[in-house]
Amino acid sequence: MTKRTHPSGAPWRNFYGRTKGKTLRKSQEIYLDEDLAKLSPGPVDWDINPDRQPLDLKDGFDGRDVWLEIGFGGGEHMVHQAALSPKVGIIGCEPYINGVAMLLGKIREAECDNIRIHPGDVRDLFDVLPDASIAKAFLLYPDPWPKKRHHRRRFVTREYLEPLSRVLQQGAEFRVATDIPDYVRQALEEVPRHGFSWAAERPQDWRVAWPDWTRTRYEAKAVREARVPHYLTFFKD
Repeated sequence: MTKRTHPSGAPWRNFYGRTKGKTLRKSQEIYLDEDLAKLSPGPVDWDINPDRQPLDLKDGFDGRDVWLEIGFGGGEHMVHQAALSPKVGIIGCEPYINGVAMLLGKIREAECDNIRIHPGDVRDLFDVLPDASIAKAFLLYPDPWPKKRHHRRRFVTREYLEPLSRVLQQGAEFRVATDIPDYVRQALEEVPRHGFSWAAERPQDWRVAWPDWTRTRYEAKAVREARVPHYLTFFKD
């Protein structure tokens, strides 16, 4: 059976999340027009990189270690990490253009120069990231897809975890934060199957946030609604 592809040659991938929300403010439209292209990690999209040539991260980040945030929401955590670790490069993936616009505004305010943005599906970025090129990855409050029939859409499935495992360096840290108990269950079942070890030794290790953590708006909402955050730390074997 022939696999479906887009006219660009890209594989057919269903995407179920939002890509656009409320009308953008004029300032946000300016951020997108003026800043987004120059903050690209490189040629990711199929129409400009149809041969899927690997990204040259050493050139784009001046030889720095590179971290990856998958679905950065409004970008508050990524800007926080970029400010704490200026000698690290951070790539953020987010298909929701309103969140991308919010991040661009935060980058201007913080004057960070170590952030790059892919405004799309992380699977397309995985296609062009070199093997063992990422030193740390974050998955923070991902779409929970609470209905059982939708659990296959979660990030903690083979479709996402296999390429994530490929691009992470040996010993790389993979952080997962979620307030959904069933997401915790699935993460603890699936992530170790793809070359990771869970680092927890005692309850405090998943009940207490990381020392360099900053509360995101999604976590603040979870706490307001009496849901309990969980902080899972894995390391690439």
